Amino acid sequence: MRVRTPAIEGVREFTPQVFGDDRGCFASPFQESAFTQAVGRPLFPVRDISHNVSARGVLRGIHYTAAPPGRAKYVYCPYGRVLDFLVDLRVGSPTFGRHQTTELSGGDCRALYIPVGVGHAFLSRQDDSIVVYVMSEGYVPEAELAVSPLDPALGLPLPEGGDLRQSPRDGAAPTLAEARDKGLLPDYDTCREVEAALWP
Repeated sequence: MRVRTPAIEGVREFTPQVFGDDRGCFASPFQESAFTQAVGRPLFPVRDISHNVSARGVLRGIHYTAAPPGRAKYVYCPYGRVLDFLVDLRVGSPTFGRHQTTELSGGDCRALYIPVGVGHAFLSRQDDSIVVYVMSEGYVPEAELAVSPLDPALGLPLPEGGDLRQSPRDGAAPTLAEARDKGLLPDYDTCREVEAALWP
């Protein structure tokens, strides 16, 4: 397992070895020993595992959970190909407003650990792309929020003039500045406290 520490504080990227032959392939996108060594503790107690399937050109996010309750996530793509975006939405974070872009695919089975308060989005680059979410908390609709991935201040590398397909909710999401002005963004210290409490 290859581990990388990207530019956003607390995020980790994991790339497993993929074993392939004429039958297909096998990979382990999560390996507890590698995660524990990289993060300093084992994976949070899992409360929810979800996935979505997206056509090419679908843009989902930027999604995050209000803290509290907050949700940490472990995300990977077992089939297809997506351009994944993480944005630090934690007010007071040393990397606030910074984004990172990672290609996730069934070919490399790369995975991302996303701390509480870091926003997540992706652009599907292939029909029927699947993204799996392993999460520290269950779904609480009123706690789920969004920031616009089209906010020019974020500068996400999205195709210009592309036919992007968003949900009405994502299409109406505020910019980063609007969300901050409305007090919708999570506080960095609160996010760290919420995340620390995930481990009993």
